[in-house]
Parts: sequence; structure tokens; C-alpha cells
Amino acid sequence: MNPYANLEPLHFCGVTFDEQLINKYNRQGPRYTSYPTALEFLPIKDGTEQQILQQKDPSTPLSLYFHIPFCRHLCYYCGCNKIITKKNSDAGDYLDYLIKEIQHKKSLLQGTPIVKQLHLGGGTPTFFSDDELIRLWEFLHHEFDFADDGDYSIEIDPRELGEHTLSTLKSLGFNRLSFGVQDLEEKVQIAVNRVQPESLVRAVMAEARQLDFKSINIDLIYGLPHQTTDSMAKTVAKIIDIAPDRLSVFNYAHLPERFFAQKRINETDLPSPSDKLTMFGNTINALALANYQYIGIDHFAKPDDEMAIAQRNGKLHRNFQGYATLGECDLIGFGVSAISQIGRHILQNHTDLKQYTTMIADGQLPAVKHIKANPKDALRRYVIMNLLCHDYLDYADVSGRFGIDAKSYFAEEINALQDMQNDGLVRIDEHGVRILPKGRILGRNVAMVFDEYLSKKHARRFSKVI
Repeated sequence: MNPYANLEPLHFCGVTFDEQLINKYNRQGPRYTSYPTALEFLPIKDGTEQQILQQKDPSTPLSLYFHIPFCRHLCYYCGCNKIITKKNSDAGDYLDYLIKEIQHKKSLLQGTPIVKQLHLGGGTPTFFSDDELIRLWEFLHHEFDFADDGDYSIEIDPRELGEHTLSTLKSLGFNRLSFGVQDLEEKVQIAVNRVQPESLVRAVMAEARQLDFKSINIDLIYGLPHQTTDSMAKTVAKIIDIAPDRLSVFNYAHLPERFFAQKRINETDLPSPSDKLTMFGNTINALALANYQYIGIDHFAKPDDEMAIAQRNGKLHRNFQGYATLGECDLIGFGVSAISQIGRHILQNHTDLKQYTTMIADGQLPAVKHIKANPKDALRRYVIMNLLCHDYLDYADVSGRFGIDAKSYFAEEINALQDMQNDGLVRIDEHGVRILPKGRILGRNVAMVFDEYLSKKHARRFSKVI
């Protein structure tokens, strides 16, 4: 069922920035790359990961994720699981462990599930040399069957590209790229220790276009030190001129008590909360005028990009990699901290590199946390993800899929949405709940109403919605 079937086309890019409403509802909450969220993961029991892999349905295609934690430079804003090193040998050693993990997990799978999606993230995947990327890719193609029309992506650092890295990636079969820019103002770049000239960004984009990568994403961050509403507007205008297919525009969450690197950022240099909101509002307006479609949770795409098309067709999904066009896959993660989602099972590898490599060397599977979603979780996950991907809860659709009367089942949650309806964020009728243009930026707030695990104690562990 396509929940967009009866919506006017303007809804797809229609998003309204209302500062008063954002201030009213802007609170801490999950990004819902999974449900239940990572806070609910529990220590895994012996033998569980092996059993899950052995029982995986071979008819369900695969999405493979590889976490490459190494970076040569420390970006002060970063909250990712990363290791700062300039030792090239670290990458080669890590690749050896990755290959052992791949061999172990692959040996447990039944049949020959086809790979339809692959992503290298980090850290900096291009910390690997071209030869190491070739070695990994060739090994994967020896172990797995890959779909000809699959989605194969990698995060790159323009500062860490060899002369032939992009052409090597293209020749291997990667068809999507993503890279961080964050801001183009030199003063801001110096303050966060990521100096990356505009000329470099344009050169990388030009080469990627020449090589015909089918989709290129750029990351921006608002709320960084020394950013102003004017400087951010200039950066956004330049990025629109560079014309990436997709854009991610993230809110900088200053949490130095959790992320040590952020202690190097001077809090007095950060823009005010009001200025941050203005930056985001101006960015949304600028991207709308440039004909970018608002996807949700900080993401935008050109209307002809596959992500935008998937959303309009009611086929967009959300997982640990963010929004995705292929949601029918089982996700298997490799590397330190990597997460897998197989059926109703979610597993996470050890987040400490030494512990991870020790487990691999000892022939152990590296997952240390796990949760199995129960039927009630699966129901709520479907509702939450549909709201975040398609702005809609269809009673008939949910009732048919899960054998319930959705309107009665969620009577308490629907009642809790009344204030949002009064404020014009949602519309509730006999067919379901629809998030309106004013509410799209606050979609996570709508989703949180359906989260049975969320509590005030849990909420404090998340960043604010905006």
C-alpha cells in the first residue's frame, strides 16, 4: 500500500519551518535507526550469534556494512567510534581481522544469499590504500554473489584520497559516495580541526561526476564554533552550486562530557540556540528553492534521486545507515562496533578495537550485545519507521499486517497526539495519522509517542531533535 497515493505532489518537498513550534517541542529523543534503540541492547548469550547466522533465511538478500575506524586527523565535533593514527600498517592489520570475521560469518550462512547493498563507513574508509580496497572487494566477491543493480557506497575524506582512489572505487563497482564538508568557512574549519578548502571539495565533486557515480552525498553541520547565520547561508549557497544529489544537514550537539574531542571546542565560540534555529530554517528554505526534497531527519535529496523517488512511492526505509531504498535486506555488520540486523535480531560487535581483534584472533564471533524484537516491538517499529519515512500511519494497513484494530490499539497514543494536532503538526482522521508540513521537521516527536521504551531517564541519553 502506498500511503502517498492520495497526497498532492507539493507534500513531497513541503516542509514548514515554524520557530515557535520547534521551541515548544524541541526535546531530546532517539534518531530511530532501530527500534528498540541501542539503549535496550543486552549482553549476548553464548552461541546466540552463531545460531542467528545459521538460521538466517537464505532467500532474504543481504546488506553488508564495514566499519573502518581509522582517521589521520581528529575532527573536534566528531562523536563516532574512531581511532586517530597515521600508521598505515594499522589498516593492513585491521583488514586481516575483517577478512577473518567475514570468513567466519559467511561459513555459517545457509545457501547463497545475494548482496544488494554494501556500505563502508567510519572513521575514514579511504584510510585503506587503493590496494587494500581492491583486496577487500575481491575477497567479498569471492565469498558472496552481488546483484548487478545493487547499491554500493563508501564514505570518503577528500583530504585522504590518492590520485587514483576515485577511479579505483568506480572500477570496483562502487556507485555512491558520501563525504563530509561540514562548513566552507576557514575560521570554522580551523576551530574544528578540519581544514578542507572549497577548491578541494569542488575538485572531488568534479572528478566524481566525470566518473559517473550515480549519487553523491555531502554532509553539513550547523551550530559549529564561529558559524553565523550569514556564514552558514554562504556555505549552503556554495554547496547548492556544487549540486550534490543528497544532503545531510546535522545539528551539532555539544556533549564534551560524552565525547572527549569536543573538549577542544571553546563553548563561547558556539552560536546561540536562536542563531542555530535560524541557520537551519534558512537552510531548509534555500534547499526548497533549489528544488531539494525534504526526506526527513536532516536529509534532503534531488527529486530524481532514488531516495526521493522511493519516498514518493512509499518504499523508503530506515536502518542503522540512515534512510535506505532497500529495506528488505538482512544487515550484517563487520568490524569494531558494527551492528547487524537479521530478521528480528539486532547485534552489536565489541566497541573496543583491542577486544574486537582479540575475539577474532581467538576464532570467536565478535557480537557482545543483542536484542530480539518481540511481535509488539515489530508492530511499533513498523509504525515508527512509516512515520519517519512516509509521514503517515494508515490504520487499515497496520490492522491488516498485524491482525489488530489499529485505531483501538493505539487509542492512548492517538490521544497523546491531540496537542500536536491542535498546533497543526499532524492531522488525525478516520483513516489514520498524517504528519503535516509544519510537523515534518518534528517527525521524531511524533514517532516518540509510539515508543514504549522511552522514558525521561532514557531521553536524557539522546540529543535534541533540532
